[in-house]
Amino acid sequence: MAARAVIPGSGVVAGEFDVSGLVLAYPHRLGGHCGSGAQRDLLAWAGLGWNGPPSEGLTFTLSGALDFSYLRSSELRPPLYLVGRGSDLETDLPTRLGATVDARSTDDPELGWKWVTNEIDSGRPVMAWADIAELPYLRVKLRMSRHDIVVIGYDDDAEIAHVVDNDREQTQLVPYAALARARASTSFPVPTRHTTFLIEWPEGLPPLRNVAADAFRQIASTMADPVVSRGGTAGATTGLQGVRAFAEDLDRWRAAFSPGALDEILRYLAAFIEKAGTGGGLFRRLLAEGCFEIAAAVGSPQVLLAAGKARTCAELWTAIATEAMRSDLDPAERLHAIRGIAHSVVDEEANLRRAIEVAATALDRPSTFRGGPQ
Repeated sequence: MAARAVIPGSGVVAGEFDVSGLVLAYPHRLGGHCGSGAQRDLLAWAGLGWNGPPSEGLTFTLSGALDFSYLRSSELRPPLYLVGRGSDLETDLPTRLGATVDARSTDDPELGWKWVTNEIDSGRPVMAWADIAELPYLRVKLRMSRHDIVVIGYDDDAEIAHVVDNDREQTQLVPYAALARARASTSFPVPTRHTTFLIEWPEGLPPLRNVAADAFRQIASTMADPVVSRGGTAGATTGLQGVRAFAEDLDRWRAAFSPGALDEILRYLAAFIEKAGTGGGLFRRLLAEGCFEIAAAVGSPQVLLAAGKARTCAELWTAIATEAMRSDLDPAERLHAIRGIAHSVVDEEANLRRAIEVAATALDRPSTFRGGPQ
């Protein structure tokens, strides 16, 4: 079992916090993705880690959430959905680490808010879903109902909630009415339903080697045998099958869209890969960072190889986004360039899945490495 860790430079240890106007002291850093950024901060708040609080890349990797989903439909606005993570990161990571997770949903806004305030009154920050379009500080038009935020305080007199978001460095003051709308969204991909995650963190963490092996097994299984899980998107093609479907569908885009519409969808494609809270490279960059950390900590050449494969995939996805945004080429030329890269992605994603599977098997074997946390 790993010991609870002091948050560097903060003086805050797990279970210790200051309350002033029902606002909890909380360690926060900018994050690449809402889910892994929130859980990284929550682990730091709980004083948990291996030789210190985990990085966001390690947090994402240990969630086992890497996946791929693709859907193109005229019923969507924009008519494209592409994401590189699975739907259960919020529950899978803490469960894998030995926490107890109670994921609650309701259509009753008063009950949903009571869950939040009860947690804060008990000294615990609380993670919840919110629609990005209803959060005033984000100033975005795109709707997405499953954005993870952490509420660390509230003020009934001012009707203001204190919200921490991976996309903002400072705590955001959100009016109750705006937060209630964000938590009651019926937008894509699923209704938010005031979803709230009540997490009881353990006193210490399992060995890193065991946690990583379990996460890798999940990734390898999900990418090979895709399943639609909690919050999944009906009609989306997932896993390696989804990657192939995306690459093949690109061949139909020129006939399906006018030049203006093609230009627009290419820009959305780039945003989904790089700007939509993916950590860059459609979450593959976060995976690479986590794998490199695990490889160094447990002394595994197999995990190091998986890290390299993840970095290759991240670079290819970033190359697709870069081509999609080029201003010196017309939409048809950009699409042509992307199609070539996408077919390479199909092969490299399969290589990544195999490398992750090999790494999981290697971590299951007894280790003689003594250079870091096991």
